[in-house]
Amino acid sequence: MRRLHFLRHGPTHAKTMVGWTDLPADLSDTALLRRVDDAIPKDAICVSSDLKRCSMTLDAIQNGRRRMPDDPQLREFNFGDWDNKAYAQIAAENPKAIEAFWDNPGSIQAPNGESWDQLTARLTAGIDRLLRETSASESDILISTHFGAILTQLARATDMSAKSVFSFKIDNLSITTLLYHGPKGWGVQRVNHIP
Repeated sequence: MRRLHFLRHGPTHAKTMVGWTDLPADLSDTALLRRVDDAIPKDAICVSSDLKRCSMTLDAIQNGRRRMPDDPQLREFNFGDWDNKAYAQIAAENPKAIEAFWDNPGSIQAPNGESWDQLTARLTAGIDRLLRETSASESDILISTHFGAILTQLARATDMSAKSVFSFKIDNLSITTLLYHGPKGWGVQRVNHIP
């Protein structure tokens, strides 16, 4: 069994749909960062999305753990033309498109962006590659990533629909731990755990 500890990056405080916009994380809650560090096995291998809010978060809690190169495949949704715009602004411009994107996640994509299905395929390929590139004896992997990225893998582990998995809350600096049992599939240890 291998454990994948998905850590959502520190807050950006943006009031917009932040996908590939490269905003920094607020890492001022050092007490919480220490608790997150303590909640992750010390021999875990680390990897991060290449966006700075995730990379900075991992920098803050890496604490001597072995780190793999930052990986663009672990990025958040590509919101395309909607990226870094407020929901209200997008809804005013194209209410049907934004409602369909969130209410019926699947093949509907943001203009010049990606859909839930495309995000899932990208993240699943990245996680599968990560599992191949690390040794089975390296049982714990810490992945500093994003809300949407975490939900894709939670849906994978539970066989939930995209619409169902969107009901889960994934707070900043929370840990979601999924269990990989090889050919036997996936399990869930914890979701949105804030140490």
